[in-house]
Amino acid sequence: MLSGRHIVLGVSGGVAAYKAAYLARRLVESGAEVKAVMTPSAVEFLGPQTLAAICGVEPLLDLFGQSDVSPHTTLGRWADAVVIAPATAATLSRLANGLSEGALAATVLATDAPLLVAPAMHTEMWQHPATQRSVATLADDGCAFVGPVSGALAGGDVGLGRMAEPDDIVAALAGLLAGDLEGWHVLVSAGGTREPIDPVRYIGNRSSGKMGNALAVAAARRGAEVTLVTSATPPEVAGVRVVVVETAEQMATAVWSAAEHTDVAVLAAAVADFRPAGMAAGKLRRAEGPPQIVLEPTPDILAGVAAMEPRPFLVGFAAETGSLDAAVDKARRKGVDLLVGNDVSRTGSGFGTATNEVTLITPDGVTDAWPLLTKDEVADRLWDEVRRMRTERGDSR
Repeated sequence: MLSGRHIVLGVSGGVAAYKAAYLARRLVESGAEVKAVMTPSAVEFLGPQTLAAICGVEPLLDLFGQSDVSPHTTLGRWADAVVIAPATAATLSRLANGLSEGALAATVLATDAPLLVAPAMHTEMWQHPATQRSVATLADDGCAFVGPVSGALAGGDVGLGRMAEPDDIVAALAGLLAGDLEGWHVLVSAGGTREPIDPVRYIGNRSSGKMGNALAVAAARRGAEVTLVTSATPPEVAGVRVVVVETAEQMATAVWSAAEHTDVAVLAAAVADFRPAGMAAGKLRRAEGPPQIVLEPTPDILAGVAAMEPRPFLVGFAAETGSLDAAVDKARRKGVDLLVGNDVSRTGSGFGTATNEVTLITPDGVTDAWPLLTKDEVADRLWDEVRRMRTERGDSR
């Protein structure tokens, strides 16, 4: 769920700050990209070099003296979520009152990403009316909380106020982000089409439908209503309406119908470009000699969706062998918002594999090559990118 996610980790000055290092490690191990922001007091408890080594980038410590003239807004736009762990009473008060004199508070004010807070303080401080007012204000503003929990506290005390464990914070964050596609109507196509030659044989390809299935499952898990048009074995998961097809003609009919009521269409199916002009009535037999098969083009499903007015946000796929130059040209010609190209001749990136190595291509030819990932990871990262692009455009459909 966190693979490819941009997570800002805020650390404020409490004894539990040492746990932020463990939390950063767990986030990175979950596949997230993590950038830390530390308050001046946090630096007294945890060295910035520790988080730099774990995250691969220096923590933001101050708003001034940076090469970026506005580091908090840059970080706020980059973030998919902000996690503050530990969050002290002073930090809760600053956030609740909109104070922005420090890098952490300013970053929180400069982002519209979800905020998850893990408080840590002594019991009396947690239960104080001032702290509870801050908590109530932040909750009203949409902030989510994880903890505090009961346990050993600094100074030998025991009680409510201990910071939640890093694994519990990671789980809470995954749950917080799980509904980020809620309200979306999503269409996914998957599998390879079969174009009949006779009642026995067909022209097809090696597509397993795994990539399309992963996209459908990830979207449903993240709150979208999903229609999956597929020629492959579909996943059995709640929230996915399945339409089973076999030929390109059937897939075109199903996709074009569903696309009229769709916010985002991701067409991952490997659709045949050509089909026999006519299907033989009976089985073609060896004794009759090699048949002469006349081919004709199949419907261009991607172009059909691109031509709709209005049309959904459109993502196409292009399976190539060798160079992706043809995919770059396809992204320009087809009228898509984004094209996902992959070289199926590369190890681990072909049909039927559990992994994929893809390159994102925009209509103006800008490319973003991703490393070899599982298809589940590719799916989540692709939805992250679609969500980011739609947000930047203010796309309401």
